[in-house]
Amino acid sequence: MVCEGNICRSPIAAALLARELPHLDVQSAGTHAHVGESANPVAVQLADERGLDIRTHVARLVTSAHVRDAQLVLTMTRAQRGLIETNYPHAKGKVFRLGEYDAVDIVDPYMRSPFIFELAMSQIEQGVSRWLEPIARLSH
Repeated sequence: MVCEGNICRSPIAAALLARELPHLDVQSAGTHAHVGESANPVAVQLADERGLDIRTHVARLVTSAHVRDAQLVLTMTRAQRGLIETNYPHAKGKVFRLGEYDAVDIVDPYMRSPFIFELAMSQIEQGVSRWLEPIARLSH
């Protein structure tokens, strides 16, 4: 899972996907990560409310190795997808938006209202649910 800062959206999305498909190694990173920072407190609270624990998350920058080793890279926005495909041309064909099936970018809640965090959370939950079957097929 890839987002911008790796402190809000992608840690939640990774935790949610890992809970749904526990046999997979699900990781998250950011295109412009707040390297070394913990998850945003509002993101931690929203995750807690859903039985997800992202308290130990530490933000990191997406690397060529992450992209190379991943079977699938899910970004939060079309721009992030383009950035990954531009910076790592070998990734073409395995990079998609989390909201691909609904043709939606996951809104960035960083430094925004609790309402926007809730909106992002609901978009992430929808995106993960849409990807469960395709990922399950890919991983078998």
